[in-house]
Amino acid sequence: MNFRRCSGILLHPTSLPGRYGAGDLGTEAYRFANFLADSAQGIWQVLPLGPTGYGDSPYQCFSAFAGNPLLVSLEKLVELGDLTPYDLEEKLPPFSEERADFGWVIVYKYPLLKKAAENFFAHAAAERRREYEGFCQANADWLDNYALFMALKAAHGGEAVWNEWEPDIARREPSAVARWRDRLSGEIAAQKYAQYQFFQQWTELKSYCHERSIQLMGDIPIFVAHDSADVWAHPELFYLDADGNPAVQAGVPPDYFSATGQRWGNPLYRWDAMEKSGYLWWVDRFRSTLRLVDIIRLDHFRGFEAYWEIPGADKTAVNGKWVKAPGTKLFEAVHQKLGDLPVVAETLGVITPEVIELRDRFGFPGMAILQFAFGVDPQAPEFMPHNYIQNFVVYTGTHDNDTTVGWWNSKGAGDSTRSAANVRAEREFALKYLGTDGQEMNWELIRVALASVAKMAIIPFQDVLGLGSEARMNLPATSSGNWRWRFTRDQLTPEITKRLQELTKIYERAPSQK
Repeated sequence: MNFRRCSGILLHPTSLPGRYGAGDLGTEAYRFANFLADSAQGIWQVLPLGPTGYGDSPYQCFSAFAGNPLLVSLEKLVELGDLTPYDLEEKLPPFSEERADFGWVIVYKYPLLKKAAENFFAHAAAERRREYEGFCQANADWLDNYALFMALKAAHGGEAVWNEWEPDIARREPSAVARWRDRLSGEIAAQKYAQYQFFQQWTELKSYCHERSIQLMGDIPIFVAHDSADVWAHPELFYLDADGNPAVQAGVPPDYFSATGQRWGNPLYRWDAMEKSGYLWWVDRFRSTLRLVDIIRLDHFRGFEAYWEIPGADKTAVNGKWVKAPGTKLFEAVHQKLGDLPVVAETLGVITPEVIELRDRFGFPGMAILQFAFGVDPQAPEFMPHNYIQNFVVYTGTHDNDTTVGWWNSKGAGDSTRSAANVRAEREFALKYLGTDGQEMNWELIRVALASVAKMAIIPFQDVLGLGSEARMNLPATSSGNWRWRFTRDQLTPEITKRLQELTKIYERAPSQK
């Protein structure tokens, strides 16, 4: 793909302001789109949009195809007549404006989504019913399994992993599936309604962005969660033991974030089984994602060349090994079905010449992270701006990094494997390289990113706002307290909008300049 020179902002919708515990696809999403247009940005990058499971991580979703019901705007359901204003206020918890209260959001929002579904099925006009039925038919290949899976999870208390259910339904025996579909028909319909509303609302927001020359960029995580409709419905595609647990699991070896590596817990693919179908599951996954976004950031791209295989029972990633993945065969199969892929390859970590060859074979831009450019990271030389190539996407940091202000003020302990001496050397070199006193390091890195030759420059919104470690989105190798940051409306000032717009135009990244 020939990407144009542009820039954009990384902000997941849950980080938007709003009254209902976490950001959604309502008014504030449109206000943020207006900010992007006003500040001359051409891309809104989001994290995976699926229904989150353990730890509220968008990288551990109950489905690789479904949308997150928690992103559905309840106010839009009031506009449709499926809820009333009183419904929203009756049991409204005292939500935080600065943190996403996912636990309370689930308790508050899911009953309202179910009530909205009941009202829809009882009173919706014929045209809306036809639209709903059309959505269900068009997405039946994943929607039927997902809706039943989520209804079954609710029926089993919400916590039990699918292989802890009764053996007959865990194995999807036809008689058990038929029995549970009948028993849970109401909950299944409510799950489908929530998906219908998510996709309707997202499509409307996407169109609004396109009208303002803003493209949407989203993630495909390479792996899927063990506790997901995907693994339950297609166990033959994954390495599972006799009890349905991962026989081997995904992760990465010791790295910047953890001296013992990262053990993600995701089951690994049986690539041999996927190849027999022409990688149909992956073709469907790319096709589904491209209905939601214009550009895909392919997470953990190096895992498509070789992945870190960890024994299923191990508690750390130390004893893993590299195992070859299909790489070229997979992307050729997807390309044959879908054409050129608007993909950005997340090439971070242990990157070999074979990974670079795979990336370049398909013309995918790689990534550069400015926070990694001045220290001991093995990729530091490649990430220094004077070494960039045009077919790059430069970030000040990612969702896994500290904010730039937090990184700059960090002592190193607890947030990475850097020593105090590493941090001091990194700071001294960064000051010399950038020719700055370090007083506004977030804007220094933003300027360097925008000025670079890299085709795309993406800035986490926390860096635009100049926020510290309190606004960090995720700390890898930790399982709680992540994904909760939200900004408040007063933090986004006209001065910030103007400053970002001016820099974007100076370095010829504004949509109107292309």
